[in-house]
Amino acid sequence: MNVTITGKNMEITDYLKELALKKLEKLEKYFPQDTDVSVIMSVEKSRHSIEVTIPYRGGVIRGEETTSDMYASIDNVIAKLDRQILKHKTRLSKTLRYDEAPEMGEYQDEYENNGPEIVKVKRFSMKPMSIEEAMLQMDLLGHSFFVFTNGETGQINVIYTRKDGNYGLIEPD
Repeated sequence: MNVTITGKNMEITDYLKELALKKLEKLEKYFPQDTDVSVIMSVEKSRHSIEVTIPYRGGVIRGEETTSDMYASIDNVIAKLDRQILKHKTRLSKTLRYDEAPEMGEYQDEYENNGPEIVKVKRFSMKPMSIEEAMLQMDLLGHSFFVFTNGETGQINVIYTRKDGNYGLIEPD
């Protein structure tokens, strides 16, 4: 795995970098060797956050954790990613071992000065997928909604989690 570790509001020490790489080795068995992994560590006041993003052919696995200690955050996010992979192992087994990994989406921040502002703009490529694949991706990302291109209709759809725990689907007319 090709791991990129960056720090926000902190300097990444050699020990912290080695610890993160050692913990990520636990997940190497699920992915091809050339998989790119993005790790972002940040500190705000006494909150130590880590975000790990692993793009693979057909989707993205992402975990984020915030605690008062960076070492605990690393342990917790690795455990979270491991649980996600094991939970969806049968569905993911077909796609995790492919040699080809998709490119990471571009993330770009734009700021304005007046009133409510857009603080983050995300751009990403969308491949056609089934509704079941979209539900899986939404669960893996830990989001409450997911925008995707429906493979059957070719239209942009939105799937979301309802308050009752079920899913909703928004389709254009």
